[in-house]
Amino acid sequence: MAEDLCRVELTASFLERLDAIDAFLSEADAAFAFDDLLAELRATVIPNLARFPRIGRRYLDNPPQSAEALAQLAMLPAGAASALREYLHGDYLMLYVAMDASETVYLLSIRHHRQLSFDFARLWPGAGMPPLA
Repeated sequence: MAEDLCRVELTASFLERLDAIDAFLSEADAAFAFDDLLAELRATVIPNLARFPRIGRRYLDNPPQSAEALAQLAMLPAGAASALREYLHGDYLMLYVAMDASETVYLLSIRHHRQLSFDFARLWPGAGMPPLA
């Protein structure tokens, strides 16, 4: 019996964040860690999300406390905030969307635990995702 797998798509904002992580690690004389990250994304993270799209913690289970973050969440399309999930892998935190009606997981952002928080205002419009219903 074939297993139903979700498609995992890397959004433009996720790819931009990968570039930022590459620069961050290069500045820290740890460029080798970027190659490790790419290998882990291919071998572990993407297959896990394809098999178990709700493996990550719901983002709103621990809602942000700052007025700025709450304002950014309020600007998302209806239902979008509840579809946001976090996936922690090693030193990296990924933000993704797994919608009930979709067979696609969208990786929105990634950051090293020493980098700043997610930028929702830039994430959603450039994500290349279909509108949420």
